[in-house]
Amino acid sequence: MSSSKQKFQKLLKTEVASHDPFAALRYRDYRLFTIGRVLLFTGSQMQTVAIGWELYERTNSAMVLGGVGLAQVLPMIALTLIAGHVADRSDRKHTMLLSIMLLVLCSLALAVISYSRGTVVLVYTCLLLTGVARAFLKPASDALMWQLIPVSAFTNAATWNSTSFQLATVIGPALGGFAIAAFGSATGVYVLAAIASFLCFALTVVIKEQKTTFTKEPISLKALSAGAKFVWQNQVILAAITLDMFAVLLGGAVALLPIFAKDILRVGPVELGYLQAAPSIGALIMAVALAHLPPLRKAGPALLWSVVGFGVVTIIFGLSRWFWLSLLMLALSGALDSISVVIRHTLVQIRTPDHLRGRVAAINSVFISASNELGGFESGLAAALFGPVISVVGGGIGTILVVIATAMIWPEIRKLGALQEYE
Repeated sequence: MSSSKQKFQKLLKTEVASHDPFAALRYRDYRLFTIGRVLLFTGSQMQTVAIGWELYERTNSAMVLGGVGLAQVLPMIALTLIAGHVADRSDRKHTMLLSIMLLVLCSLALAVISYSRGTVVLVYTCLLLTGVARAFLKPASDALMWQLIPVSAFTNAATWNSTSFQLATVIGPALGGFAIAAFGSATGVYVLAAIASFLCFALTVVIKEQKTTFTKEPISLKALSAGAKFVWQNQVILAAITLDMFAVLLGGAVALLPIFAKDILRVGPVELGYLQAAPSIGALIMAVALAHLPPLRKAGPALLWSVVGFGVVTIIFGLSRWFWLSLLMLALSGALDSISVVIRHTLVQIRTPDHLRGRVAAINSVFISASNELGGFESGLAAALFGPVISVVGGGIGTILVVIATAMIWPEIRKLGALQEYE
């Protein structure tokens, strides 16, 4: 055995032995931040279930339901550049607090509207304001979060971020359903969501003030677009974001799950609930596993292969006629997506200078939001034209082709090693 190989194996053993799966959580402010996010996300998921249930009960309109997501994502897209500039020019903690308080007020307003049987227009108004709050909250919170920990804990923090989000995605809808059943209406769920948001507000208040290098640029088109320019000039970041966006855009089968459950797998609403929860459960398990494993030494290949795997399991899901196989494929899709999310988030934050974090986070979030909403629309349109099976299988094939194209257009992504090398 060569000496270089022995040194490599010794280094790897040392790294495994010294790896701390709770590295990021050992920092007080990051713990407060993460607990607050779990509460906020859980309340948001509960509220989403309540809004869908109440609006459909009152209107029996699929179009009204479809407008729920659109009403919230439009402000995020429209305010992307401004929200990113605010996150880099103003105190990020204060921006977070104002945004969270707006979310509290929106939830309380929804409770009043629900109790008084107010018009659907008022509900949409609250949803638009919720979208405004999230537009400013996302870049400010993402930028602040990475100031709470050293660069060495970035990858570990990214796994816990994914874990907290997936935990809320699994718990929130279930709690929302139970709360509707317990209260007999959606009104109480909105109150609970407001309480969860206020607890997040309280936890954020006690986070210590962070030293931040704020941008001195006056507001202008050049200043607003600085985040987009940075992403465009950093080809590896652009490749990672593009890969994730098109994977979600083409490979998302979640929007068509009711069709697959009823018409293809021939199962009922309980099994549909299992199918909808499966991606989040898979992602949660993978996120916990990644937190306990040493950092990836070949992040680029891992990113590419995880998205290829996402495409493959999407194809198998589309072709499956067996419920348990479909359930397994959805869980694997969530697990593989979790790998790409952790790598992308870590890469973006390590390579982004602090004075641009807000604007880059805003660009990143709008890519994700747009791909989620447009992905659901694309799946529905393709299913209407070609049928659900061809829609999902074609999307999976498209995802694999996007990986091949990305690896060819940006060869740097194939050579990306351990992310800690880019501190």
